Amino acid sequence: MHAVIMAGGSGTRFWPYSRNDRPKQFLKMGGNKPMLVETCDRLGSLVNDEEIIIVLGENHLGEARELLKDRKIHILAEPIGRNTAPCIGLGAIYARHLGCKGATAFLPADHFIADPAAFISVLEQAAKVAESGGIVTLGIIPSRPETGYGYIQRSMSGSGSPDSAVFEVSAFVEKPDLEKAREYLASGDYFWNAGIFVATHETILNEIRVHLPGLYKGLASLEKSLGTGSFGKRLKAVYEELESVSFDYGIMEKTESPLFVVPCECGWSDVGSWEALHELRVEDHDGMRNLSEGETILIDCKNSLVSGMSGRLVACLGIKNCIIVDTDDALLVADLGRSQDIRKIVDQLKKDNREDLL
Repeated sequence: MHAVIMAGGSGTRFWPYSRNDRPKQFLKMGGNKPMLVETCDRLGSLVNDEEIIIVLGENHLGEARELLKDRKIHILAEPIGRNTAPCIGLGAIYARHLGCKGATAFLPADHFIADPAAFISVLEQAAKVAESGGIVTLGIIPSRPETGYGYIQRSMSGSGSPDSAVFEVSAFVEKPDLEKAREYLASGDYFWNAGIFVATHETILNEIRVHLPGLYKGLASLEKSLGTGSFGKRLKAVYEELESVSFDYGIMEKTESPLFVVPCECGWSDVGSWEALHELRVEDHDGMRNLSEGETILIDCKNSLVSGMSGRLVACLGIKNCIIVDTDDALLVADLGRSQDIRKIVDQLKKDNREDLL
């Protein structure tokens, strides 16, 4: 088995801590190491370092190499971000180049897993299913009516024991409103879509050939140059011509091949916002549900996240449900419940041409 780690995200919802030159996957968001390193470590009981492929942006290649300098992990740098379908396709041709004979897991670099053993067990199960054909997704068993995630609806029939069930996918559902999310939770037929796929490289590339022929043509051209001195130049030329398309939209919503979902309960979080980080680190809360780091003083504050990363004191008095993040060049003050909207600040900075703050 091989694993392709997708590490090209920008992490805009963690501004001002996360920036273009150091996105979320290179930060310590839920553990003691950068999320990319923790993702590699987590896979250690499933694959060797030589069987791990990281696909990331060209501007992050140096940092990734430094973080993983003593490990034999393969790192591929995309010259331009083109979303997850080209990323997965590139990983698939490289897995074939490395001689992968079984399934390959494709997973993001910036997720938190509280129970790695349970996660690896489900990946192993998914690999066995994938080797017989089709694409397998991991369905995170929901713990609340979440409106920030897409969902996977399972079919009514499944196979395996209750502890190792596999279901056919009935539908992929966009992010619901709260009422729908409550219905999904109550039914027991829906899982959170974590964007984790398991399939053989033959299956992935065949699906790309059928549904994204332009991408397939580019990948075929790239594969001929793998292992040669012309690969980097060819990669840049191919990527300049590719359209940006997600794997979900380009393949999963169009394929007629078998799709399966394996339920997974592993303490998963995409750590997608400051609010999600606040919820994730509940063990670090004080008695008033505040999460603080750096040099801070909190008096009569409730349910807030305060991060002082600039080296100066951040003192708060009587705040509730707030995010305060202080860095060397920017200060964020926001409603904790609106942390998903922080990307609007990033959008405004782009309009204002404030590249120095991005």
